[in-house]
Amino acid sequence: MTTNSPADSVQSPWDAIFERYNIRDHDFDASPFPISAVQIGNACQHFTRPGQKEARILCKQDTRENRPQVFRDRGLFILPVKNGEYAIIKGEGYVDIPPITSPLENYQSDFAFELKSSTIGNSEMQRLDYAYALSLIRHFTGDNSLVLTIRGRKFSPKAGFNFVTNGFHISAQSVQTEVDSGYEGENKVVLVEAKSAKSANTIIRQLYYPFRQWGIYTQKPVLPLFFQYVKGSGEFHLWEFGFDDIEDYNSIRLIRSGRYSIHQPRLQNFP
Repeated sequence: MTTNSPADSVQSPWDAIFERYNIRDHDFDASPFPISAVQIGNACQHFTRPGQKEARILCKQDTRENRPQVFRDRGLFILPVKNGEYAIIKGEGYVDIPPITSPLENYQSDFAFELKSSTIGNSEMQRLDYAYALSLIRHFTGDNSLVLTIRGRKFSPKAGFNFVTNGFHISAQSVQTEVDSGYEGENKVVLVEAKSAKSANTIIRQLYYPFRQWGIYTQKPVLPLFFQYVKGSGEFHLWEFGFDDIEDYNSIRLIRSGRYSIHQPRLQNFP
């Protein structure tokens, strides 16, 4: 049986980090607080569990609810700005994923045969691949030229990109990003972030950083999509987001959304 050390029960890792570097005294209205993975590791070396010591895990705060209490109390969020370097910022860093209230669309696939392998397993990636294979992604975006070309982790350009968030100027250079699936068409790139249907919000970074990165790499317009599969109902939900100002992290807005039921006579449905 694993037992917690006294340090584990007395304070959280982020409490230890804030205490070590006097972050509570920092004026977040004036500027973000820079912090490195090395500093995080040094402040947390007395903790016993990897999830309490590794910067990669501690800085993964994908929803408002995932933030540690010290962040929530002060209205903070964290962004990577360089490999191994972060900025703790005051203000709104997340976007709501609103419920889709439009009528359910019955999408009829003309795919020629049954995809038996698509019924094995329950991962979000598998459901996204299924939606793409049956051309639902092409249907939603209105682009039949889309092909799968992007997946997994990549580093953003070394030259970086600059942006503003909550009035603060940020420069992101050679930051690792991850795209669940990316599709290139003749005139656009479509990037998809796939999440559980329980996600009511997401950190804007997951849409914004790849949006900037692939716009630079391809010189094509980039459409960020959010994807959810709803277990039980068998519905596929899609949201398209856009940015009114390419250099404003918080200029994100919902463009449109849709919910679909895929029908194909010989195709089994997901559970």
